[in-house]
Amino acid sequence: MATTRTARTAWEGNLLEGKGQVTFDSSGIGEYPVSWPARAEEPNGKTSPEELIAAAHSACFSMAFSAGLAKAGTPPTRLDTQADVTFQPGKGITGVHLTVIGQVPGLDEAAFVKAAEDAKANCPVSQALTGTTITLTAKLA
Repeated sequence: MATTRTARTAWEGNLLEGKGQVTFDSSGIGEYPVSWPARAEEPNGKTSPEELIAAAHSACFSMAFSAGLAKAGTPPTRLDTQADVTFQPGKGITGVHLTVIGQVPGLDEAAFVKAAEDAKANCPVSQALTGTTITLTAKLA
């Protein structure tokens, strides 16, 4: 069964001086301010499309990695995943770097890295970002 999640943004003003409010409708977790300076310079307490993509990618990758490890008979105790999404004004999103540190009993470093690469390739968010270079650093804790 397919599911749909909804978020919306109310924006006021022009790009450089305007501001917006992102609302997470499906989860109801709140509203978060966005602005061009928060995207292209310092966040200053606001979010950006890139931070939202980073959150989605780190969560999706962790789920895909956990599922793959469990399917192989080596479920993880813990996976800590960070996604760094790079934005270059005038060019757009220029890359994503995933870093994962895991605790997986019975798995060696080489098998962990191989499983992480598989999760990176098959995670639905990675697949949605196929026009972007995605790199990975994976290691056992």
